[in-house]
Amino acid sequence: MNSSASVSSADTTALYDEYVMKNYGRPSVNLVRGEGAYVWDDAGRRYLDFTTGIAVNALGHCHPRWVAAVQAQASTLIHVSNLFRHPNQGQLAQRLVGYAGPGRVFFCNSGAESNEALIKLARLHGIAKSGEEGKCPKIICAKSAFHGRTYGGMSATPQEKIQKGFRPLVPGFVFGELNNLESFAALIDDQTAAIFVETIQGEGGINVCTPEFLRGLRVLCDQHNLLLLLDEVQSGIGRTGHFFAFEHAGVTPDAIGMAKGLGGGFPIGAIWVRDRHAELFKPGNHGTTFGGTPLACAAALAVLDVIESEELLTTVRTRSEPWHAALRQLVADFPTRLTAFRGQGYLVGLQLTSDPAPTVAALREHGLLAPMAGGNVIRLLPPLTATAEELAVAVKILREVFTVSV
Repeated sequence: MNSSASVSSADTTALYDEYVMKNYGRPSVNLVRGEGAYVWDDAGRRYLDFTTGIAVNALGHCHPRWVAAVQAQASTLIHVSNLFRHPNQGQLAQRLVGYAGPGRVFFCNSGAESNEALIKLARLHGIAKSGEEGKCPKIICAKSAFHGRTYGGMSATPQEKIQKGFRPLVPGFVFGELNNLESFAALIDDQTAAIFVETIQGEGGINVCTPEFLRGLRVLCDQHNLLLLLDEVQSGIGRTGHFFAFEHAGVTPDAIGMAKGLGGGFPIGAIWVRDRHAELFKPGNHGTTFGGTPLACAAALAVLDVIESEELLTTVRTRSEPWHAALRQLVADFPTRLTAFRGQGYLVGLQLTSDPAPTVAALREHGLLAPMAGGNVIRLLPPLTATAEELAVAVKILREVFTVSV
């Protein structure tokens, strides 16, 4: 059996064409190695990776401490299922509660699963609130949201490209305008169980909830006995310079969904639920085979250890300021190409005046990998370990590409 590094680009392309489902556009680069903020393709070309697995590789590629922790755990105990206890899951839950506040944690495998658990939590709260299991509790979400591709997550995602072909969807979701508190308030009735939003809409175009909006949602939820559910799958685990992005608003949600950066590249998801609602889940009404395995938790514990020991939250906040200033200058310098800069920390976007796909391709040719988002936006998602020099290189490449007609 050949290793991945020894398979040619043509062979890899042929394997994809013949055997891999076509639900993704065909990737144009075959990546074989990563280190820090860089990846290499099978031709030996190096790229600055500001995709980071779509905000997953929080520590960059192959951080030595993370690699050592995963290797050690893989040689000791990998999987036991939740029929048994193991030390890593309890320790990781304790650490996450330390960041989020008094409550409990449920582990799963992805952001979509985290959000599905939040939706089930809202249903249980709605039933407990009304005392009627036959009625469908209502959840208020935001327009332009993205909460995943499971049936619950997809139903909470009001995007035709996500929902098309899969109707009928799960009932009970309605949608207000992000940062328009009145539009959310107008949707509340006696069937409403929760308000569910992304603190920063990632796929929707890097749309940030204002502090005033988040605080207003908290007041609405307290007034009407609703759960405030925050999807921090992309914005959490230090990406904005706070462990959770909602911290800038000074609010406490009732539950948080997280994944992506939590495992640093290893699949893991989780929800934290505030103490007063943590008993809504009873034995048997939710679970997962692979959630919170010894190996997944070891990876996540290593991520937290590095974030803390290398003071990455402070680093992201400090390095973001000059980087953001340089990106805003790009918007000012290229008004026919760029219309806006948005985001926080290392979760930012540049809005283009046209389809971003050609620009993303040009960036790749210049050695920078960056994904697209809704609303003609290019996302920039550096690892939390990115240096000031690497951030500057990204700006330099962007400037080079915008200087040339694409």
